[in-house]
Amino acid sequence: MEPIPNAMAFFDRSAGRWRSQRTSHHLLHRRTEAGTSHVEVVTLVPEDERLVAIARLHGELPEAVRGGCHVRWLGSMAWDRAGEDHQGETVFALIPTDDHGRRGKLLRDRGYAETTTVAGQFRMDDEDGLELITTYETMHSRERFWFISPQVRLRTSTVEGLSNTASLSVETRIQDTGGPELTPNPPLDTTLRQAALGW
Repeated sequence: MEPIPNAMAFFDRSAGRWRSQRTSHHLLHRRTEAGTSHVEVVTLVPEDERLVAIARLHGELPEAVRGGCHVRWLGSMAWDRAGEDHQGETVFALIPTDDHGRRGKLLRDRGYAETTTVAGQFRMDDEDGLELITTYETMHSRERFWFISPQVRLRTSTVEGLSNTASLSVETRIQDTGGPELTPNPPLDTTLRQAALGW
């Protein structure tokens, strides 16, 4: 595969629809849970009104944003009760702090481990993996995404704090237009609607 020069290029390569198979380890309960989901990633230009809104929400200058993406997901986990599902959406905005766009601030309208608006850090490692690091009031999360081929992406995540979990996801690009229809975008408002669960 060709090298991935920066985080925005990683988002570009991630654009499209994915089928994700995840195994989560709940360390406190000493139990493992499996789940599946469909994920849709759409890249956003710096001028997108959603990125401008997130920058202002975090007290950042909108012109510092170099791009971002909008992610929607719909899935289920093994421990779900009848009628329960996992769906939502989030917007990521990138503000690089180096000259190459490989590290910097990551703004979200909701977090991975909590549903509050959150700012974290992103960095790309020597193997062109993208790491997202976020510290919350009561916990710390770290995610790493990387491609093993243009059609297959892996993701690991750990959450330390009140809830200690570790998970591995294998995400396969969906080539056709089939699969469950994801919920349409709700209207953007000044509070930036927050989803029930993290992507």
